[in-house]
Amino acid sequence: MMKYIFSTQGFYILTILVLVFGAAWIWASAAPPGDTTSGQIPAPQVGFLAPDFTLEDLEGNTYSLSDLRGRPILVNFWASWCPPCRAEMPAIQRTYQAYQEDGLLILAVNATNQDSLAEASRFVEQHNLTFPILLDRDGSVSRLYEVRSLPTSFFFDREGKIRDVVVGGPMAEALLRVRAEQLLEKTP
Repeated sequence: MMKYIFSTQGFYILTILVLVFGAAWIWASAAPPGDTTSGQIPAPQVGFLAPDFTLEDLEGNTYSLSDLRGRPILVNFWASWCPPCRAEMPAIQRTYQAYQEDGLLILAVNATNQDSLAEASRFVEQHNLTFPILLDRDGSVSRLYEVRSLPTSFFFDREGKIRDVVVGGPMAEALLRVRAEQLLEKTP
């Protein structure tokens, strides 16, 4: 019998049995679509609707992403202690100044749970940033967007869909302007 198991024919039979049982196991244990993530994507991804959030800015004004639908938006996650964040902020400000009249909105989400509110405020003042600076005090929005590295930027179209994600930085002003112009294009 040992001779039969190790023969070529035995190997083929064993391979077929493993494949049949493996396919049966995959079919029997497969979760129906939508059951694993409650019908939502597990993390924000290009082409999908951006998860909604509501945060306050430095002046106490409230911003909800869903209320801003209809406008192209850049959401930039940053902290005042982050060198690439500090390096890209002047380019983000210049891009905002160049395209805000066309409808581009930039929301800079400060990772306040990892930063000092005083340092973030001082940085905003020193660099004359004029776009809304939102405060993620408990890190919930950073977790919602699965931000693992600062800076991380999400570009949303007018329908609220994610069109691009840039992890790390600093982003070049040319990249920012190209993305802004793409977001501002009228969709057919």
